[in-house]
Amino acid sequence: MPTISELFTAHLETVHALRAQEADIARVGGLLIERLAAGGRVFLCGNGGSAADAQHIAAELVCRFETARRGLPAIALTTDSSALTAIGNDFGFERVFARQVEALARPGDVLIAISTSGDSANVIAAARAARAAGVTCVGLLGGGGGRLRALVDDAVLAPSSVTARVQECHILIGHIWCALIDEAFAGAATAAPPSPAPGR
Repeated sequence: MPTISELFTAHLETVHALRAQEADIARVGGLLIERLAAGGRVFLCGNGGSAADAQHIAAELVCRFETARRGLPAIALTTDSSALTAIGNDFGFERVFARQVEALARPGDVLIAISTSGDSANVIAAARAARAAGVTCVGLLGGGGGRLRALVDDAVLAPSSVTARVQECHILIGHIWCALIDEAFAGAATAAPPSPAPGR
C-alpha cells in the first residue's frame, strides 16, 4: 500500500507530465468556446467518477466557474434517472448515453466523452451516436485512449493508466476549460450576484 507521501508524489508527477498536453487542452478549450458562442450546447457523459466529473463540469458552465457571465448550456447525460432506467431497461445499459445523444444533440453541439480507460462500452456507443448525428465528440481519456481514441474528433489524454491519477487530471483539465470559457464570456452576465459567492 503506498504511503501518503508516495501518493502526493505520484499525483504531482502525473500533473507535471500533463503539461505536455497543454496545446491539446487549449485547442479543445477553443473549440468549446467557438461552439458555445455560436449557440451550440455541451453534453457530457461517463461512468462512476467520470459521471461525477461530467456533472461537475456541466454545473460550472450552467452556473459559473469564477467569473460573472451568462449561463451556458451544458447537460450531463448522467443525471436523469427516469431516462437512464428506461433506456437501460428497454435497450440495455450500453445505450443509456447514446439514446440521449440521438434524442437531444444536434450538429453544432459537442459531446465530451469521459473515460479513464477509453473502453467503456456505453461511452463508446455515445461517441458513435454523436458521429452519426454530426455532433463533434471530444474524448477526455487516460493512458493510450483505448478504443475511444479512434472514435472521437479530438482528445486529451491524462498521462497515466492509474484510474485515480487520470481522474485527478480530468477535473484539472475541466477546470482549465471552464477558466478559458469564463474569460471568453466575461461580462456577458445575467442575474449575476453582486459580489463573489462563497466557494462551492
